[in-house]
Amino acid sequence: MVERGTALLKKMEISVAEADKRTGKNTVNMQETYTVYLIETRPAESVSEGGTPVAPDTLWRRYSEFELLRTYLLVTYPYIIVPPLPEKRAEFVWHKLSADNLDPDFVERRRVGLENFLLRLASHPVLSNDSIFFLFLTEVLFLLFQKADSRLKSLSAMFRVKNPDKRFTALKHYSEDLSTVISQLLRIRARVADRLYGVYKVHGNYGRVFSEWSAIEKEMGDGLQSAGHHMDTYAASIDDILEEEEHYADQLKEYLFYTEAVRSVCRKHELIQYELEMAAQDLSYKKQQKEELETGTVRIFSLKGMTSKLFGQETQEQRESKVAALEQSIQEGEEALKEKNAESQEFVEKAWNDIERFKEQKEKDLREALISYAIMQISMCKKGIQVWSNAKECFNKM
Repeated sequence: MVERGTALLKKMEISVAEADKRTGKNTVNMQETYTVYLIETRPAESVSEGGTPVAPDTLWRRYSEFELLRTYLLVTYPYIIVPPLPEKRAEFVWHKLSADNLDPDFVERRRVGLENFLLRLASHPVLSNDSIFFLFLTEVLFLLFQKADSRLKSLSAMFRVKNPDKRFTALKHYSEDLSTVISQLLRIRARVADRLYGVYKVHGNYGRVFSEWSAIEKEMGDGLQSAGHHMDTYAASIDDILEEEEHYADQLKEYLFYTEAVRSVCRKHELIQYELEMAAQDLSYKKQQKEELETGTVRIFSLKGMTSKLFGQETQEQRESKVAALEQSIQEGEEALKEKNAESQEFVEKAWNDIERFKEQKEKDLREALISYAIMQISMCKKGIQVWSNAKECFNKM
């Protein structure tokens, strides 16, 4: 699902080859068990025809290091829909699937998800060129100091912009609706998996009964025994089927987490728009203050007006001093507003370019995932038909 057209993927092969369980002490000196993942990189042109592959460069990373990398990218590129990480703990699981984050099957699925995350970054036209990302892939002693960005913290604050961009508002609502739809799909799939598992395993009872029945029959015994073996095979096949289904569920989960990345870009735009409106409001207020000082009239009720009535008017010298200070403040405010306008326009242009890129990627990926899932279901049904056809042949030979 990852396009390999960017400069980085043309020069470098990237994989998360394996996972390993480690034990050590955490920051509060407590013993803990955690998982590390082996990142392998090698030059893309390193294998000559008929030659042996060049040994890859390798390093181990914890999941928390991947989290730090993504946080850095969110702060550095607020206008980009940064690819999500795979889930930290299993969600939307059916009852036979372990929710333990150290479970080998879960760790393997997360390994695949982390590799996909790195390939998503490496295939992105902007993120693939980031120097910190390159160091994450190649430097063992990699220290990433998380940027303190008050804006990122402000995203959780509640504020309402007066003139929201309709395109971003519509995108935010779409991402919320898409999140709801995918969540419902994953819940339905988990319920179906539970019931399907039970149906397949119950078919094992056919195998047991046919086997017992064959023991008391002479002429029919071989046919019943063979039919029982086919039923046992059918019952056991559900484990591989549902394991393959998890692959498609993980693809849906990736886009469930992508919806939050989309909303993050929308919230950042709202914050920039809010700051722009506050700068315009502050400038308007200062201009009004200057006008009141120059004309001596107060258009609205204010503390200044009450003070003038109680203590008398200011002297000409005092007014001129305040007007001069306000003129300087207005000039600074106009510069600040100009910068905010430029920042907003640049953000919108860059964000919308990435949003259009993401839309194409999303439609292609989800279409392929749903088609592959349908093909898998068709294949599963055909195998069921084949099992019963084989059983029918066994009965015919009795």
